[in-house]
Amino acid sequence: MLIASWNVNSVKQRLDALITWLEIRRPDIVCLQETKSLDDAFPREPIEALGYNVAVHGQKTFNGVAVLSKLPFDEVTPRLPGDDADDHARFIEVLVSTPAGVVRVASIYLPNGNPVETEKYPYKLNWMDRLTEYAGERLALEEPLILAGDYNVIPAPQDVANPDAWTKDALFLPATRDRYSALTNLGFTDAIRAGTEAGGLYTFWDYQAGCWQRNIGLRIDHLLLSPQAADRLAGAGIDKHVRGWDKPSDHVPVWCDLEIPTR
Repeated sequence: MLIASWNVNSVKQRLDALITWLEIRRPDIVCLQETKSLDDAFPREPIEALGYNVAVHGQKTFNGVAVLSKLPFDEVTPRLPGDDADDHARFIEVLVSTPAGVVRVASIYLPNGNPVETEKYPYKLNWMDRLTEYAGERLALEEPLILAGDYNVIPAPQDVANPDAWTKDALFLPATRDRYSALTNLGFTDAIRAGTEAGGLYTFWDYQAGCWQRNIGLRIDHLLLSPQAADRLAGAGIDKHVRGWDKPSDHVPVWCDLEIPTR
């Protein structure tokens, strides 16, 4: 089972690239973030034509998450629990059945948190606390669980080209990284880091200042695997080349291959 995540930075603007990538990579499940589309305006038809079921949780002009799956959905749960007043479309969870049992996948678009001196940073930290509480409850089910998405978190200095430039940024502040560690320390495996600790592995390059051309990037898109998913990890990667396509997103897809049969 190939599971991927991609912050497309507007699904309508990136639709051609998304279709091309789906045809080449052929993932079984894809988590999308920053779709920037209302549910009824999501471009389902060309995606469904490739054999995908589509689950969306969106809002107009910003945020928005979706899951595309070759397998039918047993359950679809939008919204992260823990704050009924939070109306941001940042979370959607699906459950699918395989010959080896169920697999649970969540698409996550974690808040950016900048500027730090505004209410946006406490909102980010509270959202992370809610995510950790949710994840702990889901881990108790002892299912293969994949938390996939744009976390807006730089976990460690090797995950950013210039760590010193990010010391006061919400993506890299100690409180952010501490909460990310609290989540992973529940028992999750970072799919990319399971295979390598090398630097220079990035998933995001800003559009400004020639960041892509100079490889000044960040690794902020992550696939976190429960123990039952990590035990089946066969490989993982970053499709860096997609950043060089025409009219690209500032993020690229990340993926992992799990030894779970789909038929």
